[in-house]
Amino acid sequence: MASSDVQICAIAGGSGAGKTTLAIKLLDLLGERGSHHTIDWYYRDLTHLSPGERAVVNFDHPDSLEVDLFAEHLALLAAGHDVDAPVYDFATHTRTTETQRVEARDCIVTEGIHLLGLPAVREQCSLTAFIDVDAKLRLARRMRRDVAERGRTEESVRDQWLSTVAPMHDQFVQPSCAYADRVVQVNEDLDVVADELLKRLLNS
Repeated sequence: MASSDVQICAIAGGSGAGKTTLAIKLLDLLGERGSHHTIDWYYRDLTHLSPGERAVVNFDHPDSLEVDLFAEHLALLAAGHDVDAPVYDFATHTRTTETQRVEARDCIVTEGIHLLGLPAVREQCSLTAFIDVDAKLRLARRMRRDVAERGRTEESVRDQWLSTVAPMHDQFVQPSCAYADRVVQVNEDLDVVADELLKRLLNS
């Protein structure tokens, strides 16, 4: 459980499952009471590697994330302190010199594929959800996102999916579903799910 009156809701699931979509819907319902946070901002800075070396890093393994810093920031938010989260450039696989302020509010909505598999993170959460979506649909969604937003080619996205995304999902992500307070199925209306999560947060 979170260590203060601040509620932390963690939304997990495989790549392309709809975590950000659900998070945004919940944040819309929370309004000024909610603040957004994601572990995707905490990928390790690979400035010391050449572009070729960065391209072969397994970004779907938990070790690619700076979990200690993420957990530290989550604890600060839970204690009512604002944090300056890193800004990550997915096109270059490097952390920029900028930061982004995350305000400590009544509810922190955080998201990421590995959240429920990380004890240091999971133990701070008031409510956890896992979106369970089949691989074919997740790949299609990831393809659209990475090509449009992260400067990737379809071939590179597909190659990464087969070499690291799918194996890491099976090894780390899917098993963490067992820790979810709420498992969201692919055919569920996310507006309804967001409303349910809101009620559970407000009543906890």
